[in-house]
Amino acid sequence: MTIEEIKQLFNNQKRYFSSYATQDRKFRKENLKKLRTAILQHKEDLNKAFFMDLHKSEFETWSSETGFILKEIREHLKYLNRWTRKKRVPTPLFLFRSRSFIQPKPYGCVLIMAPWNYPLQLLFTPLVGAMAAGNCVVLRPSSKVPHITAVMEKIISENFSPEYITIVKGDRETAGNLLRQNFDYIFFTGSVPVGKKVAEAAAKHLTPVALELGGKNPCIVAEDANIEMTARRIVFGKFLNAGQTCIAPDYLLVHSSVKEELVEALKKQINRFYGENPSKSKDFTHIVDEANVLRLRELIKGLKIVTGGNNNLEERYFSPTIVDNIRPDDPIMQEEIFGPVLPVLTYTKAEEPIHFINDRAIPLVVYLFTSNKKWQKQVLKETCSGSAVINDTVMQYMNPALPFGGKGESGMGKYHGKANFETFTHYRSVMKKLNKIDYPIRYPHYSAWKLNIIKIFLR
Repeated sequence: MTIEEIKQLFNNQKRYFSSYATQDRKFRKENLKKLRTAILQHKEDLNKAFFMDLHKSEFETWSSETGFILKEIREHLKYLNRWTRKKRVPTPLFLFRSRSFIQPKPYGCVLIMAPWNYPLQLLFTPLVGAMAAGNCVVLRPSSKVPHITAVMEKIISENFSPEYITIVKGDRETAGNLLRQNFDYIFFTGSVPVGKKVAEAAAKHLTPVALELGGKNPCIVAEDANIEMTARRIVFGKFLNAGQTCIAPDYLLVHSSVKEELVEALKKQINRFYGENPSKSKDFTHIVDEANVLRLRELIKGLKIVTGGNNNLEERYFSPTIVDNIRPDDPIMQEEIFGPVLPVLTYTKAEEPIHFINDRAIPLVVYLFTSNKKWQKQVLKETCSGSAVINDTVMQYMNPALPFGGKGESGMGKYHGKANFETFTHYRSVMKKLNKIDYPIRYPHYSAWKLNIIKIFLR
């Protein structure tokens, strides 16, 4: 779209929002139900599109994309009446004859920008929150998943007017033109470098933003971990979507006493999940494009490959890979891997993994496998991250009661469940006072006795 077309679209949404139609509770619920129906109607189209773009299985498509969004819609429909009610709050005595309350209001026109790794979920999940809050929405999907984007565009265009919700496709120039508009809120999911550019563009209009970014998520395995269960859950979380998951374990910090046992257990679980040749597995997702296959090749160059390392540029395939003898200054430890490559580092003293984590940028998640409650409390106390998980991986994402988001370089802002609604809601503070009685104490001319009374009220 040209800059003129984007401006026109933005102005049309502004006018539509000013009609107050989107703020009606009935309107919000009807359109959430309409979105749910449309997703179900296009379920098979989505399954085919996900296989074409990412070689993703029907199970993964439902569990991490389609079904996830439907659950989010159910959550919002269930609690929307409660969330949209104004909330009475206390009023202090010196504001006698006043009532105070907090009024949930939509921001207005919001921009949602999503990446390619979970293209449906990461575009439509915040859309659900924005719709429930009563906003107009411009959706910006990734250009790297054309078949999925085509289905999403069909879902939106067939069910919603562009003045209310629309999808804008295009290149980086189009994205830049969108960011030049004075949106009331911007929700971005993607990489740290692009997130910084989004924040910079938003700052020009003082637009609030939510940035769901990523980072290198550490996974600590203590000497008392249940090795078989730990290996199973690590392999699941790491190689889900071929490691193209912002909350995947990025690297392991394993106690030296259990390292060899764990590595063997990881290899065993990879074989159990995906077979001896994962390229033939219908359950193993492929890499999004050739450029990322080449990037992963460079990351493992010169490293000790314990298992995997096979890849096919034409098929965009990269096998589940474990690499060992990693040094902290290796290139693979300098950036988020975002692929099916798992580095293994070791430690011997309990404080080492904590220092290692704290010496680096704040991760999106810290994972810890141990039965030692004292060690669990210590890691939770002495490390910082967007979220933390003990004895599992990635499944925290499935709990709508847990707000999801990062801190520092891993992001800002939260969503999922109620937090999703709150992200797209401005909570306006309102005080309503009767005008029959007025107290002269607050007005000039001031005197000592007035000051003494004010001091009493403000103690």
